[in-house]
Amino acid sequence: MRTSPPVRRRPRPSKAGPVWLFDLDNTLHHASHAIFPAINEAMTRYIVDALQVERAEANRLRTRYLRRYGATLLGLTRHHPIDPHDFLEAVHTFADLRAMVRAERGIARLVAALPGRKIILTNAPEAYARAVLAELGIERLFERVIAIEHMRRRHQWHAKPDLAMLRHVLRGAHVRLADAVLVEDTRSHLKRYKRLGIGTVWIVGHLSVPPRAGGAPARMPGTGRPHYVDRRIRSLKSLRPGHHQTGRTCSGSNSRTQR
Repeated sequence: MRTSPPVRRRPRPSKAGPVWLFDLDNTLHHASHAIFPAINEAMTRYIVDALQVERAEANRLRTRYLRRYGATLLGLTRHHPIDPHDFLEAVHTFADLRAMVRAERGIARLVAALPGRKIILTNAPEAYARAVLAELGIERLFERVIAIEHMRRRHQWHAKPDLAMLRHVLRGAHVRLADAVLVEDTRSHLKRYKRLGIGTVWIVGHLSVPPRAGGAPARMPGTGRPHYVDRRIRSLKSLRPGHHQTGRTCSGSNSRTQR
């Protein structure tokens, strides 16, 4: 007698609370203020020097590899003989990081108030991520930092929004997909990872809106709350227990840096 195949059920969230996966740049701090421009300029200079190309070509490669792979580093390592660790260190080292970091007031209190485990998930290198967290005074609040060095598998570099990579690093951190909530400024990452069934929070408070001709602010296409976003927030205050989100529209861009 033939039997029906077992029904696959999505695992229920743990009673211990969510596991917060926080992006770093433009999520926990305002990277677009000074850090992103500095990183992008450093990347362009690095590509010019390493590949012996003109500045325009270096910029083209930087942005092309970001769109194709999710991080400029991945394209450089796959198509050019560069040292990835040297690249990451060169473009993420700053003489005065403290002067460049901007964040919400009371960020340590806001993050500490969240129930559940907290993990950093960033396409940035670990040394830079920990330096920024230290400047923000919140490094101790996260049980681990999953940086781009930890996303490698089988000697290949990977980055968000790679699906297999996320499954791999979450297994290593003993995090069930059903318990994970990604807090992120980049919509394409949220859209892709929603396929895995994780919770998604789009934070837009640090995103800039390009001006229209004449200087008036533009409304970005696709603003509002996309179907793959569970919550859209401007501030970490909106994640506090008992806080009710108000409004579903805001202006924000999907701007990011090209790691």
